[in-house]
Amino acid sequence: MTHVVPQRPTPGEAHMSPTRRRAVAPATTVAGLAFLLPVVIFIAIFLIVPLVRAAILSTQDWTTRSFVTGEAPFIGFGNYLEIFADPDFAAVAWQTVVFTVVSLAVQYVVGLALAVFFTRRFPLSIVLRSLVLVPWLLPVVVSATTWRWMFHQDYGIINAGLFAGTDIGWISTPQLALVAVIIANIWLGIPFNMVMLYGGLQNIPDTVYEAAAIDGATSWRSFISITMPLLWPVTAVTLLLGLVYTLKAFDIIWIITRGGPVNSSHTLATWSYQWAFEGDRALGMGSAVAQILVVVALIFGLIYLRVVRREANS
Repeated sequence: MTHVVPQRPTPGEAHMSPTRRRAVAPATTVAGLAFLLPVVIFIAIFLIVPLVRAAILSTQDWTTRSFVTGEAPFIGFGNYLEIFADPDFAAVAWQTVVFTVVSLAVQYVVGLALAVFFTRRFPLSIVLRSLVLVPWLLPVVVSATTWRWMFHQDYGIINAGLFAGTDIGWISTPQLALVAVIIANIWLGIPFNMVMLYGGLQNIPDTVYEAAAIDGATSWRSFISITMPLLWPVTAVTLLLGLVYTLKAFDIIWIITRGGPVNSSHTLATWSYQWAFEGDRALGMGSAVAQILVVVALIFGLIYLRVVRREANS
């Protein structure tokens, strides 16, 4: 038989009459809703409405003529079918996977290495840690323009300094353009990974490492058996946020290569923009590509929530 334990009133409520208590409860609820209202309005205006509008556009035949007449016939999943049938879709999707996976892997590994390095105290550690944050603080337009200059075939510092003046066409060669934007994107994302992982490392108690050292564990063994498991919650958040940011990365690619040459550095984000605002200005097609990105990000978000919930219940 289940026994229900009555909730004890707070000290302030203990001296109130039952009628007064019933009046306080709705007032508290109204106050809570009042604090939530600005957040709900913000999410509705800047998140839900744009997503719904983009989903509607992806089912319409919105062309250059539609910008003048305001008429866009409903075609259902016609835009999606045309996108999947496009000969460039498979290549762009693969380039998106390569761009995302390589960027996330290298950013995480280098960011973790820097985070572990800066947990040690040494002279000028704060100054060096601040310098590592510079790529994260600079506007992406500035960073991307700088990388474009550095990758220039004739006067770029990369060819001049690293390859003895060899005129390698980093952003003009189809086989190298994607490599160039991946390098630039990795440089942008390392500070974020370092900051997130550094904060996670600070929350691991030193006593755990001291106990492992007493038991004879080496530094590498402690890193594998202690650091990585305890750092997993921060790692999951870092990778999820990095995934979303990398999937939607547009400005860094567009400024350096504009998706070229011959679509060799396009990702779904830049391809969506090209469909929507260049050439035939097929806004419906661009919105369809954008919805594919939304679905992919949503799937990984749900996977993350499922893993977190499973760990919380275990």
